[in-house]
Amino acid sequence: MFEAKVASGNGEQVLSRDVYRLGHRLDLFRMLSFFYTTVGFFFNTMMVILTVYAFLWGRLYLALSGVENAALSSSSDNNRALGAILNQQFIIQLGLFTALPMIVENSLERGFLQAIWDFITMQLQLSSVFYTFSMGTRTHYFGRTVLHGGAKYRATGRGFVVQHKSFAENYRLYARSHFVKAIELGLILIVYASHSPVAKDTFVYIALTISSWFLVLSWIMAPFVFNPSGFDWLKTVYDFDEFMNWIWYHGGVFAKAEQSWERWWYEEQDHLRTTGLWGKLLEIILDLRFFFFQYGIVYQLGIANHSTSIAVYLLSWIYIFVAFGIYLVISYARDKYAAKEHIYFRMVQFLVIILGILVIIALLEFTAFNFVDIFTSLLAFIPTGWGLISIAQVLRPFLQSTWLWESVVSVARLYDIMFGVLVMVPLAFLSWMPGFQSMQTRILFNEAFSRGLRIFQLVTGKKSSDS
Repeated sequence: MFEAKVASGNGEQVLSRDVYRLGHRLDLFRMLSFFYTTVGFFFNTMMVILTVYAFLWGRLYLALSGVENAALSSSSDNNRALGAILNQQFIIQLGLFTALPMIVENSLERGFLQAIWDFITMQLQLSSVFYTFSMGTRTHYFGRTVLHGGAKYRATGRGFVVQHKSFAENYRLYARSHFVKAIELGLILIVYASHSPVAKDTFVYIALTISSWFLVLSWIMAPFVFNPSGFDWLKTVYDFDEFMNWIWYHGGVFAKAEQSWERWWYEEQDHLRTTGLWGKLLEIILDLRFFFFQYGIVYQLGIANHSTSIAVYLLSWIYIFVAFGIYLVISYARDKYAAKEHIYFRMVQFLVIILGILVIIALLEFTAFNFVDIFTSLLAFIPTGWGLISIAQVLRPFLQSTWLWESVVSVARLYDIMFGVLVMVPLAFLSWMPGFQSMQTRILFNEAFSRGLRIFQLVTGKKSSDS
């Protein structure tokens, strides 16, 4: 978390008067040097990530609104022209063009062939994955500090990491800064692929989104790729058990974030307690993007029957309130009957299931509803629920004293379980596949292997049989 500490510190510098005065009094060249060596580096990194966000959200709205389809259908040559443009930019999309300054610098110092070999070695060691992940760290903490302030010291240590970090610990560190954002961008890419006419051309879609998919995969997998024994199957199983125990452990007043999900969840909101009015308003405005996501999806449902009326979007909120009401009913029945009168709790569950089936049958019979709408609506309403939780965190001073706050905490716990499972799925698959653990160890400790060190005993903590 050293990057987080430095990024937060630079965020505080942006808010200070000193940087403002230096920017006004330095000449152009010294100002540019000062800018890039301090706050400018983090600002530029944040702008890169924000550009990715703007690009993906913009493409999504173009696809869902039908503008993209209308533009491409107006001329049959448009798609071929777009493919030609993307073909020329494909190398830049891969990020190779941005690596040219590094190759040129190394070629001047060590020779051209050695510079090319060093670049290839860096790619094989997944340096691009690590750099992309660190960009997310800098962007998250720099942007959050600029919005809300509250930079603090983080004890990072100086040790050489050869110890396996559990999944729960990685989730605590990177859930809000990387995992949730990667899932959001991945969902946008999936919806875009299913609704965009551009996605029908495989090459155009790949060239258009390959860098974004690389960012998504890097943000999800980097903590485990660079985690010793990250793809060990038994460790993955134990890590998942530990993660679920951490999620459901309520603890008490003195519970730490490492022990209790609820304590960690409250600590993740500390910056919202100290921020000002403008910080809270900007946070709410940023969270509204999930509602626009719902706005775009609901008009693609079969039950909408190609209607463009605003009533379709307003009526879609009935789904949110019904789902939340069902959750409240089941939670109330569980708390009251699950312990001593279990049959009543099962009866409530049975009635809810029967009622849901009857509603689906009625919709199939009397409306244009189809079964695909059930899964498509989840893509719309799950992000909406996360947006409501995020806004509720901002409004915590007003909601914490009401009965609604306990429901917010319970639903937020379910969301973190869902996020954890989504992150765990590719990790479990790679852990199950043979050979990935050995490959990962070789990549992580390549220099040590080349020197003949016995890394296996170092990583696993086993003593050598020769000693």
